[in-house]
Amino acid sequence: MCGIVGIYSQNRVAEELYDSLINLQHRGQDAAGILTCQQRFDLKQGLGLVRDVFSKEILAGLQGNIGIGHTRYPTAGGYGIENAQPVWIGHPRGMALAHNGNLTNYKELVHEITYKKRKHLYSSIDSEVLLHLLADEVEPYGLDDGDDDNFFDTLCCAVDAIFDKVQGSFSVVSVILGKGLLAFRDPHGLKPLEMGERLRENGEKDYIFASETSMFYSLGFSAVGSLSPGELVFVTVDGELFRKRLVKKQFKPCIFEYVYFSRPDSTLDGISVYQSRMRMGQNLAKKWKTQYPNEFPDIVIPAPFTSNTAALAFATELGVRYCEGLYKNHFIGRVFIMPDKNKRSKSIRYKLTPQRTEIEGKKVLILDDSIVRGTTSREIVTMIRENGASEVYFVSACPPLIEPCFYGIDIPSRGELLAAQKDHEEICSYLDIDLLLYQSIDDLVDAVVGQSKGAVQTPCMACMNGQYITGNINEDKRIRLETERHATVSCV
Repeated sequence: MCGIVGIYSQNRVAEELYDSLINLQHRGQDAAGILTCQQRFDLKQGLGLVRDVFSKEILAGLQGNIGIGHTRYPTAGGYGIENAQPVWIGHPRGMALAHNGNLTNYKELVHEITYKKRKHLYSSIDSEVLLHLLADEVEPYGLDDGDDDNFFDTLCCAVDAIFDKVQGSFSVVSVILGKGLLAFRDPHGLKPLEMGERLRENGEKDYIFASETSMFYSLGFSAVGSLSPGELVFVTVDGELFRKRLVKKQFKPCIFEYVYFSRPDSTLDGISVYQSRMRMGQNLAKKWKTQYPNEFPDIVIPAPFTSNTAALAFATELGVRYCEGLYKNHFIGRVFIMPDKNKRSKSIRYKLTPQRTEIEGKKVLILDDSIVRGTTSREIVTMIRENGASEVYFVSACPPLIEPCFYGIDIPSRGELLAAQKDHEEICSYLDIDLLLYQSIDDLVDAVVGQSKGAVQTPCMACMNGQYITGNINEDKRIRLETERHATVSCV
């Protein structure tokens, strides 16, 4: 679940790509990269946060009015600089790509590229595989400087072949040297890809494509909607825009974007993340009143801070006080996307400081966006009890997570998921809580889909219901993918 952005502008784009990545930092903090294009590619990548990778001097050296950027959250491949994005190749023409998602037939594609086509892969990420597939599909049609209409037809044929060959999730932004900026989204629309326009004084338009809309306002872009599932959009070097939906399949966007990953000020596929989380909190409170009619907390505390919107709605619906009883240190990264359990456990105490005056002697209800491994949830409960809470209740805005995600969320195996290994009472005992409540699947779907006006019927909820929408994941493949994921993590 990375962050991607592509910009076509009348002016240099390096600084705006940087600003965009700052707005997408929450989607990945392992590595960052920017590639710009004029007569050549200029590329800068680095490990760590965006602000640590780039300086004014580095940005000044990234020339061109077309470019793409990436913040990395590794769910495939290792953690080294060789796996940073964007990735690029020079043959048959300069082509670069940044990708958000996971390919579930990655091993099969690697075998085709390396053994059948005898090509070398420099990284262990599926984004490089996508780039080679795109280049291979474009090459037979030629990449000479012909007219834009013919080249768009070439791109349509190439991307259509990718849709037929690639399984999994992928939203992509790509630059083709001397041709323009390309964006496309997988046939189920699993990963978000938003589009914006900016009208210049001369009447021409700039374009942006990004994982979220969070940077649109500050950069002066107006959101014009999402790329449809299976759609391709191409902006030529002269600013002419082409778009076409190549494949029509059932729209299944990832529901975890609304639960946790996206910023609350973003709108994805016409659905407000903030309003979704408000409805999650309201639905949870109604369920609480039904399930625990005689139990009312004194305060409701969000933990982590991504659940504050749902917690505020929950407290309002229940008629109790909302309280930030855990103060967040905003300079600590997102705990969920840290690469291992020890770092997550250690970082939670650095990130959250209990407010004893708010907690002591009270019945405290903790509202979290989800319970994944239970590591951070247990640590939070311990902190609340250490500060004198008389009772501790725990509420999750997300249903129980019982299956791994193979589409780009770091939920790598069934064995690591608390709800897949323990029943209700065992979870209460493990977390050391008095009462536990999960959101129901129906209530979560209502909170998100209710805003889509029919565009989204059923989101992807494979981690909650085991229904893998790409249809190529059986039990044997699940075990193999889990094993591969663990092998990657063990190399860190």
